[in-house]
Amino acid sequence: MTNNLSINQAIIKDWITNNLSLQDIEKDLQQKGFDVDSIKAHIKEYKKQLNAKKQFKGFILIVIGAFLGFLSCVLTLAQVFPQWYTLVLYGITFVGVSIIFIGLYLVFE
Repeated sequence: MTNNLSINQAIIKDWITNNLSLQDIEKDLQQKGFDVDSIKAHIKEYKKQLNAKKQFKGFILIVIGAFLGFLSCVLTLAQVFPQWYTLVLYGITFVGVSIIFIGLYLVFE
């Protein structure tokens, strides 16, 4: 048996822009006269959208880190700047890998 609860997406987007806490959201819904199941459904959808937002940022960071790693590899192999060989090899690679791990943390959190 499934409950067909309508979730108001405009309210959820408003909560995300105002960065409300779960307690404030629950109080707001109770004041508007929502039942317990509807409140739980709205809070679940709110959490889902917050996680989707974090995952999107994580994927962007992963792409940026991968690009930095690729750039480091190409610059190291081509030796475009021979005097900066160690900086390019170790510095940019370290920054790229660090950004990738931050992105992975956001994706898998």
